[in-house]
Amino acid sequence: MSPLIECQNLDKTYAGKTALKNVSFTCQAGEPIALVGPNGAGKTTLFSILCDYIRPTSGSVKILGFEPGDKALLGQVSALPQDAQFDPGFSIHSQLSFYAKLQGFKSAPAKQEAERVLALMGLEDNLHSLPNMLSHGMRKRAAIAQALIGQPKLVLLDEPTAGLDPANAKKIRQLISSISAETTFIISSHNLQELERLCNTVLYLEKGELQQQNHSLEDSRESFLTVHVQDVPQQVFIDEIKQLSAVKEIQSDQKNEFLITYDGQNTPDFDQHLLKTLADKNWPYRRLIKGKTLEEKLFS
Repeated sequence: MSPLIECQNLDKTYAGKTALKNVSFTCQAGEPIALVGPNGAGKTTLFSILCDYIRPTSGSVKILGFEPGDKALLGQVSALPQDAQFDPGFSIHSQLSFYAKLQGFKSAPAKQEAERVLALMGLEDNLHSLPNMLSHGMRKRAAIAQALIGQPKLVLLDEPTAGLDPANAKKIRQLISSISAETTFIISSHNLQELERLCNTVLYLEKGELQQQNHSLEDSRESFLTVHVQDVPQQVFIDEIKQLSAVKEIQSDQKNEFLITYDGQNTPDFDQHLLKTLADKNWPYRRLIKGKTLEEKLFS
């Protein structure tokens, strides 16, 4: 199967300033992909190249086997900038219908497509609302609906849940998960916990260079457990867990959160032993992750 995206030795400079430097990676269609990095890392530049808004200085990019901007990709690639806005003078439905027509839909099918994507985002009762009549979260969901017109194969989302309340953020995560079998999402966000829920592949950019490409967060989770316990003194927890035979090391960089390194090859069911110890000691825990957190994985 050919890759969904293939970048080779990608460079981009602006007036002598390097935005991307020798970036190479491949991504397959499927689960959402996280694009992570500090401000100024080159994430927006990479998005812009993938969308054919700008051209690279050197190197090559292929999406579904075609260069960005190729007519074969019309309707196959979509993007949502972080601060996407609607025209305040027209209803959400009329604007999405117009965008559908720009993708080649005839008038009646364009209206049906607008209704379909708005329904996906739970906005079927707001078809004729003006943008300013909607809450911030509803406008964000309408913007994501716009990016889904025509059922594209690749959708690029820049901070899709930034500024949203937990309920709206959850709705967007659920939508992304529900259609990820048909559409591959690349999500740029600073919310690592959210990306950890959604994505199995991570691209980490820093100063324009690709520092890490983790094709699967599961790959290196065989010998780590991250556990967040409650109301247990740190040293008491460490001393007790160290007595388990498979444990090699315990680290704690945050209050009540511990990274346990263990012999996963000989004790593949170590998580069950840990849970039994917690139960025997009556130690409540908030969460247990098989592996490192994404934050630990990227920045340790």
